[in-house]
Amino acid sequence: MRELAPQHKALRVIYDDHDRLGAVLHGMLFLLRAIRDGGAPPDLKVFRAMLFYIRDYPDAVHHAKEDRFLFARLRMRTHAADAVLDELERQHADGDALIRKMEHALARYELEGDAAFPAWFATAESYAKFYFDHMRMEEETLLPLAQRSLTPEDWTWIDQAFLADQDPLAGYDSKGSLDRLFSLIVHIAPPPIGLGPAPKTPASTRSGAL
Repeated sequence: MRELAPQHKALRVIYDDHDRLGAVLHGMLFLLRAIRDGGAPPDLKVFRAMLFYIRDYPDAVHHAKEDRFLFARLRMRTHAADAVLDELERQHADGDALIRKMEHALARYELEGDAAFPAWFATAESYAKFYFDHMRMEEETLLPLAQRSLTPEDWTWIDQAFLADQDPLAGYDSKGSLDRLFSLIVHIAPPPIGLGPAPKTPASTRSGAL
């Protein structure tokens, strides 16, 4: 269960980010399981948009702010979080390699069709488990510790950083761009996870090619 302190605006941002990333991952798994069970695949651009979001949102917005602001300030205040912070930072780094594996598996599925689907499905499932476990560790272990350890002054500084739409190092409105990408995913993903058209290609003739 989430232990949300309403005055900590950064926590609301983190939970909102987790909800969005979780929605994209659940949507991807829903579509993949439908294909596995004999359904027609959607236009594969929905998977490419999902992968783009999964790659860019954590790296450009979410993880960057966690590492620079929340994690760094927590290390200043207590050593009790060192082990979990080390593990979360390692996972931040490992996630990029796992996303590359998903991108490679999707490209093979686009080129080779059904023969490459099991590898694409397995890679996506593996990444989803990895990232859901990562978010659970943050929410159930790290954030309650942060609430106990950080000062009001720490939270004021962290809140300001997390509420800034513009990435202070990248110099562009990365969050605004990714918000628009999330909206695009919602509008191109087929029902019941999105508002786009239902797949029309019969399962018996489906192919990985667009």
